[in-house]
Amino acid sequence: MKLGIVGLPNVGKSTLFNAITAAGADASNYPFCTIEPNVGVVEVPDPRLKVLSDMFHSVKITPAVVEFYDIAGLVRGASKGEGLGNKFLANIREASAIVQVVRCFENPNIVHVDGSVNPARDIETIELELILSDLEMVERNLARLEKLAKADKKLAPNLELLRRTKETLEAGKLVRTLELNNEEKQYLRGLNLLSDKPMLYVANIAEDEIGTTALSEYAQVVCDHAKAEGAEFVTICAQIEAEIAELDAAEKAEYLQALGLKEAGLDRLISAGYRLLGLISFLTAGEKESRAWPIRGGTLAPQAAGTIHSDFERGFIRAQIVGYDDLIACGSIAEAKAKGLLRLEGKEYVMQDGDVVEFRFNV
Repeated sequence: MKLGIVGLPNVGKSTLFNAITAAGADASNYPFCTIEPNVGVVEVPDPRLKVLSDMFHSVKITPAVVEFYDIAGLVRGASKGEGLGNKFLANIREASAIVQVVRCFENPNIVHVDGSVNPARDIETIELELILSDLEMVERNLARLEKLAKADKKLAPNLELLRRTKETLEAGKLVRTLELNNEEKQYLRGLNLLSDKPMLYVANIAEDEIGTTALSEYAQVVCDHAKAEGAEFVTICAQIEAEIAELDAAEKAEYLQALGLKEAGLDRLISAGYRLLGLISFLTAGEKESRAWPIRGGTLAPQAAGTIHSDFERGFIRAQIVGYDDLIACGSIAEAKAKGLLRLEGKEYVMQDGDVVEFRFNV
């Protein structure tokens, strides 16, 4: 899972990135301090792995991971090169989804690039730049396809799709608002259009709002916008997350309790990312390793096997599966088998979150 972090300068993007990756990105109080994209890899929290490791006496635990890409703050005109924004936008075209950090706190010591805190305006600025960047790419592809379609009539559907996409973007609408069939979605996905990617909105709130149940006026604006789009939304105080990142496990638990939080912002951010992308995790366990494998919901057993190794998919025979909850309730694989909870599944089996699997294959 690759998540590209975007936002205006000084909204807390790099502070958040530092907190969740401990990568030490520059977080100075001036625009464009992030010149090259910062990349951080973090582990996906999954307490099931520790339980499986203890049960199977695993030598190591390997969680799923998420890659975060932090690019320079975008400003109005970024798609045309203002602040070198267009260059930076290109750095997140390969991301699976976009995390848009929106400033929802007042602080006279941290300058807002537009002079005041206004989440609705900030979101509009960012999304307009995504749209304009996409429009440039669509126009280039459209010009190329119009020439090719003169000689190959089979390209007519794609040509019409690009024209519809161009009209949508010119109307100031995101590509993901288009109604598309599966073939059309697949074609546009190949263009890596930014406004076609799933969006996760992060309201970066003030420290004194941590642990409160009601959203501030600023955060509510972001929440309402996300709901209207069918996007994910989380609140995080980047400054608090930066402090949490410096603590060991025991200190972290104590600090979270003092703040009235059940989990750190990173955990909520990753959970929201999983939901946004429709991801689940199946699990493998043994003496060598207990490991989580992220896959799309709806993935069939052979394709899930292929995430481990292409030979597993090519030579797939069966998958021996027990649900995590059933396995823990039984206490062992042997007991799960005795109770009929360990089963063999074939090529048409749809994988479920928490499936503990051993694949059988022959190549």
